[in-house]
Amino acid sequence: MTSLAMTHARFQLIETARIPIALFGSAFFPAAAMLAFVVPFVGSNAEYATAATASMVTFSVMSTNLFQYGVGVSEDRAQPWDPYVRTLPAGAGPRFAGRVMAGLTLMLVSLLPVILIAAFLTEATVTMTAFLVALATTVVIAIPFILMGLAIGYSMPQKAAVVVAQLLFFPLAFLGGLMTGPGMAPGFVEDLAPYLPTGGAARLMWAAVSDFPYDFSSIAALAGWTITLGWVAVWAYRRDEGRRFS
Repeated sequence: MTSLAMTHARFQLIETARIPIALFGSAFFPAAAMLAFVVPFVGSNAEYATAATASMVTFSVMSTNLFQYGVGVSEDRAQPWDPYVRTLPAGAGPRFAGRVMAGLTLMLVSLLPVILIAAFLTEATVTMTAFLVALATTVVIAIPFILMGLAIGYSMPQKAAVVVAQLLFFPLAFLGGLMTGPGMAPGFVEDLAPYLPTGGAARLMWAAVSDFPYDFSSIAALAGWTITLGWVAVWAYRRDEGRRFS
């Protein structure tokens, strides 16, 4: 199981390396937002710059996984290789695990520009303990967005998946409060954000790198989204398998 998962992960990484613009696109928007909004406006304030960096990390996690899995899976389903792999006796487990491992690797790589900009162009600062907690938190908050991407990728054709991913990522970012710091969003965003996956993820990141308190209602909402999106992803996979192979 582990060996097969690693093989699938290596295949996915090699495939992405052959088209590096895909990784560049995932890293560009958060890095551009850092340069356009964080560095000139709050870069000199350590507290605000740290929180804004956490927001941009959340934004990158969301957008990378949404497009990596939503668009990537739908593209794979259109290729002749996909039906063949899905008929192999190993089952879906190793392939799913390999795709998740490759996606997490690419996600962490796409975060490097944001971290470097924060380190060299702003006063953002964290302790080593906070950095390690933030790193673990990044992996945790990636899970619901991975599942969201898988649900889109397995339930829609390629053209529809691209449109849905594009329609989702900006409203989720804005309504989740990723465009502002803690407590700085418009009132209706502050009320809604804790119950969205982006808002819950951002609050976990803020708590990891600053004195922002853990919001247990938003954590519960994020857990609920994770369970729901997991169920939808499994349903979409089985529905696709039933349509194409039964």
